Amino acid sequence: MNDFLTYLQLGYEHISDVNAYDHIVFIVALTAVYRLKEIKKVLWLVTSFTIGHSLSLALATLKIIIVPSEIIEFLIPVTILVTALVNVSRKEESTFEKRFKISYVLALFFGLIHGMGFSNYLQILLGKETSIVMPLLSFNIGLELGQLLIVAIILLAMVIGQKLLKIKHREWALFLSGAAAGIAIILINETRFW
Repeated sequence: MNDFLTYLQLGYEHISDVNAYDHIVFIVALTAVYRLKEIKKVLWLVTSFTIGHSLSLALATLKIIIVPSEIIEFLIPVTILVTALVNVSRKEESTFEKRFKISYVLALFFGLIHGMGFSNYLQILLGKETSIVMPLLSFNIGLELGQLLIVAIILLAMVIGQKLLKIKHREWALFLSGAAAGIAIILINETRFW
């Protein structure tokens, strides 16, 4: 049980570490366009990111897929930028169901990329573990808990902004998406990919 809690904490810290803020910025961009009344579907959206993340972590840890870290370091901020640009290009009147389906596919695919970004570190942590099932499961549960905390903070800030400051939802979504895009561009320029 102790190992379970250790990997659970590592997963939580992985997503909530402000020094590795790229994952936080991605979750902000991913959820920026949604309203509080859409919370159930937002939770599924975030879970789809975790599923992609879990799958690539398992495949990379087992060395079934190997992608150079320079490429992953470049692709992670690209996922943030693409998500932000999709948000900005959406029309306010687009139906939620259509918006959700596109975002679900993006979250799942982008989760694959983000998972590969952590796989080298996880391989070192696992060492000569005979089974990776429990460590991966507990790590990803911790990841999901951290993401849910981030979503709760974003939605709370949105409600406060809309109720107290009278910020319109579209302005909120554009502000968060624009900030995420700006951060992504900075991260892209800092990668060793160039």
